[in-house]
Parts: sequence; C-alpha cells; structure tokens
Amino acid sequence: MQKSFTRKGRLWYLLLPLGAIITFVLMSSSHREAPLIADDPLADNTDLYVFRSPDKPEKVNIIADYIPLELPQGGPNYYNFGTNIRYEIHIDNNIATTGDDIIYRFTFQNTNEDPTTFFNIRLGKQNQKTTYTLERSINGGAAFETIVTNGIVPPNNIGPRSIESPVGLNSNYNVLMHNAITMASTGETVFAGPVDDPFFVDVAGAFDLGDLPRQTTGSRDGLARYNVHTIALQIDISTLQKDHKNVNQAANILDGDFVIGVWASASRQATKTLRTPNGGSPFNPTNGGTSVEEGNWVQVSRVAMPLNNEVLSNVGVKDLWNHLTPYQDLAYISTFGNNYYNPELALYMDDSKFGGAVPAFRALRVQSNSLHTFDFRNTMMGLYPLKGTSAVSGTALDDAIAGTLLLPGPGKPRSVDIWPIFHTGVPNLRPYQLATGKKGNPLAAGKPFINNFLPNGGDMIRLNMAVPPTPRNSPDFSSEGLVQAAVLGLTDPRFNTNTNLEFIPNMDGFPNGRRLEDDVTRIELQTVGGVVLAAIGLWYDDYNPANTSQSPVTNRLVNTLQYSTGVEKNDTSFQNAFPYVQAPWRGTVVTNQ
Repeated sequence: MQKSFTRKGRLWYLLLPLGAIITFVLMSSSHREAPLIADDPLADNTDLYVFRSPDKPEKVNIIADYIPLELPQGGPNYYNFGTNIRYEIHIDNNIATTGDDIIYRFTFQNTNEDPTTFFNIRLGKQNQKTTYTLERSINGGAAFETIVTNGIVPPNNIGPRSIESPVGLNSNYNVLMHNAITMASTGETVFAGPVDDPFFVDVAGAFDLGDLPRQTTGSRDGLARYNVHTIALQIDISTLQKDHKNVNQAANILDGDFVIGVWASASRQATKTLRTPNGGSPFNPTNGGTSVEEGNWVQVSRVAMPLNNEVLSNVGVKDLWNHLTPYQDLAYISTFGNNYYNPELALYMDDSKFGGAVPAFRALRVQSNSLHTFDFRNTMMGLYPLKGTSAVSGTALDDAIAGTLLLPGPGKPRSVDIWPIFHTGVPNLRPYQLATGKKGNPLAAGKPFINNFLPNGGDMIRLNMAVPPTPRNSPDFSSEGLVQAAVLGLTDPRFNTNTNLEFIPNMDGFPNGRRLEDDVTRIELQTVGGVVLAAIGLWYDDYNPANTSQSPVTNRLVNTLQYSTGVEKNDTSFQNAFPYVQAPWRGTVVTNQ
C-alpha cells in the first residue's frame, strides 16, 4: 500500500533540517526580515546591488544574495542553493509596458559524486556538488530561452585539506572562483556561488530598540565573517536599455530613457508530496520512496531596496509583502503606504514624540518648521498645503505630472521624499534638484543630481545607467552615495557656482542604484532624519530664512551629515573586477565568536 503525505504552502518549511532551523532561530539578522522566510534560509533574499561597472563602464552589474548568516564552518552539510527553488532577477526598463521586461531565472542541481563518504570533498570528488541552468526571458516571462547549461558553482571554502591538498581538490580557491565565471550565449557574464557577505551593519544594536550606534558598548558588524550565496550578472547597457541603445547614445548623464528598475525573488512550488511504498520511509533511498513537487510556483521572498521589509514594514504584514511583486505594491497602498508616508523611525527623531527615548538618534531630527512653514513630522502636512496651487505648477508635485503620487493627501508628509525613493524613483524636475542656485526657494530650479524616475512599479532598486561610475580609487569616492554627491553639489566650488548638469562624484551611488561599498543603513537613517529635504532647500529648523547672512549648513545639518551607525564599511575588501564580491570565509579559520 502506498502512502502519500502532502501539505500545501508551508511543507517546505517543515522539511528543513532541524539543525538548520535551530541555528537560524538562535541568530538575529536584518536579513531574516519576515517570520515565514526566516524558517526557509535557502530561499531568503538578503541583499541586491545594482551598479555600473567601475572597470567596464559600458556594463551594469546585478548582484543578488541569498541564504543569510552562513557559518563558514557549517558542515558537514554546508549551505547550498536550493534545488527546488527558482531564483530570479527581474528588470523593468520601460514605463510603457506592464510588469517585468527582462527576467533571469536560475535553477540549481545537486550531485553527490562519492556518497560512500561523509566528507563533502575527498580525493577530487565533491558531494553536494552544485551546477545551474540559467534561462532568460525578454518578453516579461511569456517565454524563456536557456543561455547557460551546467554552470559551475564553486564548493564551499571548507579548509586547506579540502581545497588545496592532493587528498582534496588539489586547487586554489581563487582559481575555483575564477573558473566558475562563465559567459552566457547571449553575452552576459555570470557567476553563482558562496562569497563573503558584503552587507555591513550592527545587527544587534539596530534591533535593540534602535541602539545605533551603541551607547554603552562598541558597535560591531553583525555580519562580519559570515558568507552568503550570490548570483552575479554583468550585462551590457545596450541589453538592458529599452531601445537597445549603448550608453554613448544617451542624451546626457541623466537621460530618463536609461533608467531601469531591478528586484530579485525566490519561489517554490505550492505542493510537495512524499510517496512511500509499503509503509516504508520516504527518506530511504533503498525502498523506492519519492518526493514530488508540483503545483503553481509561489513567490516566498523578494528584495530590492535595502532594509525595506525589515524596517519599514510592520511585523504583521511582512509575509504578505514577500509574496507580492512590486507591480502589486500600489494596490496595497492602504496596507503599506503609511509606513513610508509616516515611518515609525521618524517618531524617534521627533522630540515632540519619542525622540528622547532613542538617544542613539539624537543627531537626527526631522524638520518641524522648515523655512518657518513646513512640518515633516509624522501625520503633519509636509508640502501638502501647496497642493493644486500655482507654486507647484510645472513641478513634479503638479497633479498633471506626478502630484497624485507625490502629494496624495494630507497627513502624509514623507510622500515627497521617502515614498518616491522606495517606490517611484526621483525625477530630474523641480523640486528634486539641489538647493544650489535656488536662492532660498525650494521649488525653484536648482542643480540636477538625480533622475531615476520609473513610476510603474513599487519597491525596486532604480538605476540611471547613463550616470558615469565614480572610480573607486578617487579621493571623491564615498560610501555616502548620493548624500555625498549632494554635499559636493552644495558646498564644493567645483560644482556649486552654477546650476548646470554636470557629473558630481557619487551620483552613481545609493539610492541611484546600490554599490557594494554604499553605507545604506546610514544613508537611510539620515534620509528619515530629513537630509534629502534639506538637500533640495527645505532646511532644518535652526536655519532662519529671514537672515540672509546665515548659512543653511547649520548645526542640525552638520549633525545629520556626521551621524554614524558605528559600522561604516565591510569587514573585508572587494575585488576590482567581476564579480567584485570577495571570496567566502574559510571554515577552518573563522569562529564568529
């Protein structure tokens, strides 16, 4: 008699090795952003990076990381991509189309070359040896073509006997990593495998009620010396641009036709059935037990803008957010919208609310009386009193342009900065230009410094591919991304004497794309604290617009710019060429203590 055990939806959580579940539950990370996906690490998106190549400026890199908090010494069953998961990178490049325009789909296969041993690597053979198939769709998922077959995934960096010695692979890990880089039949350069986790943040301090930087002990990178599994693509700009133009054909460095939106996901099939003949165990390979997965593919995780679901979504809706696509976000605006219009973090940067309760944020204070007029504290009016007036005519806040998105209603003060940064991108239109040249009027024309406006989806990392990359060895390169570009555009005499469109270093930094080096936690906290509003001329409260001799670079602005989380860079270096992420930490030398 054959028995079948079927459970829909959550069976895949229950089938995880018990040890792996315990390990992940006992740890804390911003990566494990939602209750359900925390129990399914192989399908958990951790981070997404999208940036123009510093060494090959005609190309864009997309790096999607999965599997949080991998212990390098986590044997004997080391972390690997799941064999029953679709890992996908989605690209939107055309406002005139609905949904994705390009999709890259990775599926992985796992082989035991020597099942007679309990070792992962022995005598030139690998167990849990992983390969992949890469498919691409250029019509929104209607059809896929296979562009890589049997792609190589390097083994985990177990130790010197497993990697370098004759009783192991008799190789070198950097060689193994290099040999895993392949070229797709359609021209993309591809890498998939374990690497150092490039994200850096004091996880413990962040989730200890906002103790960032820590007030009583030293801050510590909670992801230091952990690994992740990465999927990296290096793609010609002409492949990603909607009309297949190369970057030399851009009208200027903020050409709106070169904006792309990128997000990544993981999906599983809805049903898994364990079939066991004659009452035997489905896990016993000798009795004919089988495991069948079937049904529709269900998205269980997604990622784009960093710390979105972790920090801006409330616990009760995090699992729902992971199930949606960015194109569904607007339909759920009543569920998620207020988290951006009135973010919880802003309450701890407001002395009339709970500012005193989070001393680590004392340098960050949201504008409550900017230019003696505008209040951006939660539930206040922000710029909404200007709705429909001649003051916003011809600006992005005009209903005829984007005002229905950016000034949707009263009591939504951050609809003009936090909402577009996460959901539409920011246009090169008034008032989204630097205060340079505005002569005290934030709605006047200023110095352009961003245009990644793509308002046909929700949470995506948006990159204007026409913006030149900032050389990593430049003295102007900064992990502060667009915040530093704004500082240079406002204060540096190379840039602040005119309102011309010109390249300012770090215009290619977060949130115009995301580079590996960008300190996104710091930038996002500064943004909640009002730094973007200040950059466009909505200065902090200690600036008196009636005092024409006073510099708008006031103490509050300086405090915001000097704010630090205590962890400002990755615990190791990055490589100078694709895939840019560093080799994974070795299990025999890392203890994570």
